[in-house]
Amino acid sequence: MDWTRGHTIGHGASAAVSTAVCHQTGDTFAVKSAELSQSKSLRSEQRILSSLNSPHIIGYKGCGVSVENGKAMFNLMIEYAPDGTLVDEIRRRGGRLDESTIGHYTCRILKGLEYLHSRGMVHCDVKGSNILLSQEDVKIADFGCAKAADEASIGGTPMFMAPEVVRGEEQSFPADIWALGCTIIEMSTGKSPWPNEPSTLHRIAFSGETPRIPTFLSDVSKDFLSKCLRVVPRERQLNSSSDIVFSTNFNLPM
Repeated sequence: MDWTRGHTIGHGASAAVSTAVCHQTGDTFAVKSAELSQSKSLRSEQRILSSLNSPHIIGYKGCGVSVENGKAMFNLMIEYAPDGTLVDEIRRRGGRLDESTIGHYTCRILKGLEYLHSRGMVHCDVKGSNILLSQEDVKIADFGCAKAADEASIGGTPMFMAPEVVRGEEQSFPADIWALGCTIIEMSTGKSPWPNEPSTLHRIAFSGETPRIPTFLSDVSKDFLSKCLRVVPRERQLNSSSDIVFSTNFNLPM
């Protein structure tokens, strides 16, 4: 595929994201690029994304190597989400989302996680900045930390990590459900689920505490959040993701 790079729309730890236009079709897509010598994580993301096909996961468009400014670049082509991230949407709406909107987004994130888990994969970094929006569509993105459930590696964003992950014990399906709970708090408050303090990681790992659930949420929402944020991992897997939501009568518009 012949294409031209557009403007930069984001930066990650080792890659930059730009818009791009396909010469053959004129379609806009996003391209995530890293120097070839530093592209191990991006190539892993490419392998995972190329095996997935869900309306709730960012679409894979292809990959390739280019030479730009004398440097070999590995490029991962993905679906373009023009409305940005969930964090962008929170800012656009004045710092927090209403409960109906939270339900709408949560339902779709759950469907994406349910599909991912059915494929034996764990995302490992669910948070607002890794959820992309395109009109009414909600897409899980950034699979740089994703892995097979039986792999021993651990990664992600500390403030969204489950206790067992911070302790370095395991990172499997229940860790994604915990991170979803943290993301719901992020949508509700516009803030991190934990205070950014030196003692926070020790607190997550060993105190038995959970993030504070916003008091202004409805009882059914609080109940759903409490199920996501159970300290014991196996207690976050009572049923499939969708069953958890609908069995608690969480008001999730379809």
